[in-house]
Amino acid sequence: MKLDVKIFGSEGDMNGQKGEGRIETIIGKGTNIEGTVNIEGATRIDGNVNGKLVSNDIITVGPTGVVKAEIRAKAIIVGGRVEGNLIASEKVELQAKSELIGDITSKSLLVEHGAVFHGSSKMRESAPGSSPAMQATPKAEPPRPIPPR
Repeated sequence: MKLDVKIFGSEGDMNGQKGEGRIETIIGKGTNIEGTVNIEGATRIDGNVNGKLVSNDIITVGPTGVVKAEIRAKAIIVGGRVEGNLIASEKVELQAKSELIGDITSKSLLVEHGAVFHGSSKMRESAPGSSPAMQATPKAEPPRPIPPR
């Protein structure tokens, strides 16, 4: 009997499904990574990452995950601790026991009761500058007084 096991997003795995939320990479508890990490597919982080994370899918920081990095992804779910800015094209979710020190830029934001969030958030519908709602609007001039007759 031949057993063929494929992991980390290899072709032909799990009924041919690739990406779109299925976890393909796991950074386990006790693992430390420093630098810029470019990831194809969904990722779960239960270890420590310092630097920058970039993904075309979902990045999940598990309850034991500690990230000191900017994170750019389609969606970001935080269950642990993150120090750094989050930029998501779709959504950011801060789970009940999470802590985020940094700013969020995303289309959608969910903050569960109990989450700690120190920073600011910007809601975007699409890429910076492409939406008329995101472009700076000129300030209206104050009305001029009507001169007496």
